[in-house]
Amino acid sequence: MDDDDLPRRRDDLLAALIRQPLDPLSVDELADRIAVLEAEIERTRKHAAAAGSFKANAEALFRKG
Repeated sequence: MDDDDLPRRRDDLLAALIRQPLDPLSVDELADRIAVLEAEIERTRKHAAAAGSFKANAEALFRKG
């Protein structure tokens, strides 16, 4: 079973992020939030690419043997 198939925990940080109200935030705070989220997206994409590369290399290694 993949982790994606499991229900999210109630204390999941992503779920909490989605539930946060945006109305109390100023325009500057919203811009800061967007910048932080975009940086996190880039970090996550790089990690996913590295993980995919690692997996492909491992699969190639075991196919050769």
